[in-house]
Amino acid sequence: MRVSPDLAKELQGHEVEFRGEIESTFLRSLFSWMVPILLFLGVWYFMMKRMGPGQGVMNFAGNKAKIFAEEDIPTRFVDVAGVDEAKGELEEIVQFLRTPEKFSRLGGRMPKGVLLVGPPGTGKTLLSRAVAGEAGVPFFSISGSEFVELFVGMGAARVRDLFKQAREKAPCIVFIDELDALGKARGMGMMGGHDEREQTLQQLLVEMDGFDPRVGVIIMAATNRPEILDAALLRAGRFDRQVLVDKPDLNGRLAILEVHAKRIVLSKDVNLRALAQRTPGLSGADLENILNEGALLAARANRDDVTMADLDEAVDRIVGGLEKKNRVINAEEKKRVAYHETGHALVAAFTPNADKVHKISIIPRGIAALGYTEQRPTEDRYLMSTSELEGKVQVMLGGRVAEQLVFGEGSTGAANDLQRATDLVRAMITQYGMGTTLGPVTYSRRNQPVFIPQDSTFAPPQAEYSEATAAALDEELRRFMEDHEQRVENLLGKHRELLENVAQRLLTAEIIEGKEFDELVKAEAAGDLPAPPPPLEAQAAPEQAPEA
Repeated sequence: MRVSPDLAKELQGHEVEFRGEIESTFLRSLFSWMVPILLFLGVWYFMMKRMGPGQGVMNFAGNKAKIFAEEDIPTRFVDVAGVDEAKGELEEIVQFLRTPEKFSRLGGRMPKGVLLVGPPGTGKTLLSRAVAGEAGVPFFSISGSEFVELFVGMGAARVRDLFKQAREKAPCIVFIDELDALGKARGMGMMGGHDEREQTLQQLLVEMDGFDPRVGVIIMAATNRPEILDAALLRAGRFDRQVLVDKPDLNGRLAILEVHAKRIVLSKDVNLRALAQRTPGLSGADLENILNEGALLAARANRDDVTMADLDEAVDRIVGGLEKKNRVINAEEKKRVAYHETGHALVAAFTPNADKVHKISIIPRGIAALGYTEQRPTEDRYLMSTSELEGKVQVMLGGRVAEQLVFGEGSTGAANDLQRATDLVRAMITQYGMGTTLGPVTYSRRNQPVFIPQDSTFAPPQAEYSEATAAALDEELRRFMEDHEQRVENLLGKHRELLENVAQRLLTAEIIEGKEFDELVKAEAAGDLPAPPPPLEAQAAPEQAPEA
């Protein structure tokens, strides 16, 4: 209801007695402002308490390193296998931390930094934890990317805070994982020398150069891209020692499998040495994953232990991808895939120095593989001759040539084979000096990753040779491919009966093991090749009822 402002005058004019009182709203206004503020501060305090140290909104400069005490690091050198040389180098670091007087009495000093370089999954982080566990000292673990922030100066402040805490807890180990995220060569950034990452790197260089090695702080770092690190990081006095943690050889793979097999219930038929022979080029993380996948497969089948068949299937899963038995492939495509894979296998069988065929399969795997031919080297190799590389090219071309020989034309299934063969031949001509056009000249790719495999074996460098040289290279590449394709065609034409036999068996069984394939090859050489099984259509055809 609206009250007239002249009400008091009217009441007085009619001689009506009345009185009024002005009500105070101070407390109500105070509570209406203070309660939301107090509630907000309470929620803020609760969130800050839930966050760990160095994670608060107002603590950008605090380092984010995970700090492990001596008793919190159970890893020891016995838990690390397959990298004996790297382990031997790091055992000396442990002796420095345990008995520094043993080296200081002769004038030696503790290395300021140890850089672990190697492919992903080879155990660089595990080795660093083993060093801290053996030495019995605190362990600071942080990733290189955690130093870099949006706000300028925060990364450098974190570096200062990290080294300050490390000095307080000395002797200790500071481990920086993925150092290339922080230590990339200066001048490579989009903002020149003024971006946050370069300021953080400069602060790291200053801190590493400034602390006294007698304090007992060792900086360890890991990277798989050493070629892009700043040269100032790698000089003596900062990272004094660089330790290569490479992929394991046969004995190393066997040792890794034995370490991880301790927690797996294995069947008596499991041969870890045979498994190690089948997995060349795999890292320690891959080998651990194989045993884990085998255990999961055995559990899925409700078995009491892990068999060799489970481990073989685990290797196929990791190397070739997940098996896709439900993928529908029409009969004509399946037949083409069978001849394609048989072509690869036969060329490998009759090519000197080629890796031995372990398995042929036409069961689709992974994203695009409709079949695969698995070859297993008999030993670890570190060098390859010209004839061996030519044999690899011929094996890659075997599938396409087999299709052309049987069906009169190729298919898109050979695209990846052609790409890999072309890249390998181009590398032979331009990098390895195995061509006739360039002779003993190399045009290698600049700043090529050492440990991380690329999609292509060779990427043409920019403006390193003339257009005339490029045309000559293209001509030699074409001539090389055509010549080896003709060799493969002659070889498969000579063994056409074996090609048909193996392909028909593959269509029936879908998988041919290496032992059966070797027996077929020997039977052809002895002139006693058994007849192939009848086609699937003939097997599936129902018997006709006799006429009445």
